[in-house]
Amino acid sequence: MSTILLVEDDPDIRHLVAYKLVKGGLTVIGVADGVAALREARAHPPDLVLLDVRMPRMSGIEVCRELRAGPLTADVPIILLTARARPQDLEQGYAAGATDYVVKPFSPRELLERVEAALARVAG
Repeated sequence: MSTILLVEDDPDIRHLVAYKLVKGGLTVIGVADGVAALREARAHPPDLVLLDVRMPRMSGIEVCRELRAGPLTADVPIILLTARARPQDLEQGYAAGATDYVVKPFSPRELLERVEAALARVAG
């Protein structure tokens, strides 16, 4: 069973996404900010990170860069979740090392499919 680190400061969105992922057969560890995400990812590297871009204390872009720089998390797929959909926003996300980019609002089913696709690519 794959473990997803879900980083989202909005508790309602975090709970909804976690619920759908768990129903999809995944284990979810939810945290509310980037500092907690780095601490959790470094202690227990997940199979995939779902990362909100706009968060207090540390942005998702900063977290993404830090995860890519870490030896234990450099290859973990990272999917950014954000309301920002301008081309330059996507470029910034991919430049930081994101594997995929999902724009809010999103369908929980689509998100689960994107997560499963990213995990399948890693599994080979």
